Amino acid sequence: MANTLVQFRAEETLRIKAVDICERLGFDLQTYLRMCMSRLVQENGVPFSMKLGEMAENRGLSAMKAASHIAEENGIADMSLEEINAEITAAREQR
Repeated sequence: MANTLVQFRAEETLRIKAVDICERLGFDLQTYLRMCMSRLVQENGVPFSMKLGEMAENRGLSAMKAASHIAEENGIADMSLEEINAEITAAREQR
């Protein structure tokens, strides 16, 4: 079989961490990536679970969802940007 070059870009910090893990396991990153490709072909799909329910939700996103829910409960979910800014200005003036 002929070999071919496969290239892709990744964040440098991610690459460094991945190389470190692979080295501690006794192989290099290229070997690991070849193993991943082999398993992908053997499994005829991604060889690990990809369920969204298992991931921790981003705290910022959770806060925005909570704020949106509170706005809906208080009947202010459809405020314009100008109305929101006016509320903020009024609240600041009260301090």
